[in-house]
Amino acid sequence: MPEAPAEVLEAPRGLLSRTRESDAGPLAHAVGASLDHPRQWLSWATEEAADVQAQRRRCREAETRWHDGRGYSYVLRPQQSGQVIGSFDLWRIGLGAVELGYWIHVDFTGRGYATACARVLTTAGLALSGVERVDDVVPEAPAHSGRQQIWVMQTATQSPQGQDPADP
Repeated sequence: MPEAPAEVLEAPRGLLSRTRESDAGPLAHAVGASLDHPRQWLSWATEEAADVQAQRRRCREAETRWHDGRGYSYVLRPQQSGQVIGSFDLWRIGLGAVELGYWIHVDFTGRGYATACARVLTTAGLALSGVERVDDVVPEAPAHSGRQQIWVMQTATQSPQGQDPADP
């Protein structure tokens, strides 16, 4: 089992690549263009988060977490594009567990990017050495649906034999 996930992961219609300091500018632009959308539920979604220098610090911190095994950060780009349209993270949260967090550029929500990438990263997380559980907090109803948003915890687990727990 790997100690770290692959640095590049393919997802339907997108490519997840390890966050690097060189991603700071495109991340700042994407955050700035979408700031009002994630501000509804993400405490980091502030004016400062749209600043290139703030994103540069965040990217350096992500590189440090990757190196020491505490977390793995990715940027999402549509295939055949350099535009950043989201960011995904896996953090070690305790013995045998990682948490999945993410945001998607407001112009790309509701198109299945988050769902597809969460599936890819859940698989990558469960493949990590010592990980038996991936926790993901997701909205039950999309914000654009007009319904009240209810957050639910989704947990993916792997049986000790490596089988899908739903498959007897």
